[in-house]
Amino acid sequence: MLGYVTLGTNDLPRAIAFYDALLGEIGAKHVWESERGVAWGVSPKGCGLGVMKPFDGKPASVGNGVMAAIAVDSKEKVDRLHRKALSLGARDEGPVGPRGDGFYAGYFRDLDGNKLNVFCFG
Repeated sequence: MLGYVTLGTNDLPRAIAFYDALLGEIGAKHVWESERGVAWGVSPKGCGLGVMKPFDGKPASVGNGVMAAIAVDSKEKVDRLHRKALSLGARDEGPVGPRGDGFYAGYFRDLDGNKLNVFCFG
């Protein structure tokens, strides 16, 4: 069910070097890169791990920059789950829509403030 998890960092080059070495041991390679972070995986369609500078510009800390991502198989399911989360009291952290080449997602914070997203490729 999980698609990927991101971890916040205040020192991106150091984090990339650490995870390149660590995750290289299991054959993981960069599956996504930007100026804000890098994600690794053994397959672009499998579960991945990323490190990023927090989107809000605040320092990374345990929790800030951390996000669980729920993989689904259609844009309709992304829309439905995001809408459902908001109806249950979640706070919108980014409306559903395209987020780059073939990536469609919606972001929210649960009732405890944990950041999640629901996404699909295609």
